[in-house]
Amino acid sequence: MLAICIRLAAAIRGYLAFYMPTNRAVDWLRSPGDIKWAIPVAILATPAYLFAMSVCMTIIERGGPGYLNVLVMLFAWNALKFAVTAALSPVLLLRRVLDGRTSSAAPRAGLGAGHA
Repeated sequence: MLAICIRLAAAIRGYLAFYMPTNRAVDWLRSPGDIKWAIPVAILATPAYLFAMSVCMTIIERGGPGYLNVLVMLFAWNALKFAVTAALSPVLLLRRVLDGRTSSAAPRAGLGAGHA
């Protein structure tokens, strides 16, 4: 039963990661070459989604259709995704830089010790 749940969750995640534009953007921002763009994109996208959320909430409060609540939830979730991406990107960038230094420094130390 647990295996079925895990496979179902993986299938749903794969579907959403491929077809939902914000998931594709977040995956792109977390890629090694493009992590430098994570903070600028998140600085633009987070307030934009929060503004869209507030516009929908205002329309709902003034008697608009109730199905806009779904958009409010979607905009809030997307703003949260980009805010978390912006908060985690310096940590990911630092980790990639440190991993690059340790992997490139390790062979030099091994060659020097073997030939001395």
